[in-house]
Amino acid sequence: MTVARVLVVEDNEQNLELTTFLLEEAGHDVLAVRSLDEARAALAAEVPDLVLLDMNVAGEDGLRLVDEIRHQPRLVRVPVLALTAHAMRGDRERFLEGGCDGYIAKPIDVRTFVATVEIHLPARDEL
Repeated sequence: MTVARVLVVEDNEQNLELTTFLLEEAGHDVLAVRSLDEARAALAAEVPDLVLLDMNVAGEDGLRLVDEIRHQPRLVRVPVLALTAHAMRGDRERFLEGGCDGYIAKPIDVRTFVATVEIHLPARDEL
């Protein structure tokens, strides 16, 4: 397992606590934020190994942040996983086409969540 720095962007307190707990229990370092503005500030301060992004944070479209990440040379290679309750036909494809590297539907499956996140982590020599 690769220990990684994961930026979790989630405005629902219970979801934030659960995802943070699961990732920390797996040995990862989590930076948890509750808004896109906080995420922007965190990304300006450091480059995480992965971003786990709620696609509807406080009424804002997470794809806006994905687009910003994809247009910043220092962040362009950071994997972004959509974390969303949007699980209708076509939602997964829309988020992937919008620049996300993966998709996790809410409510999350606690049995597979960490493994799903870890699949998208850069190889150890890239961290």
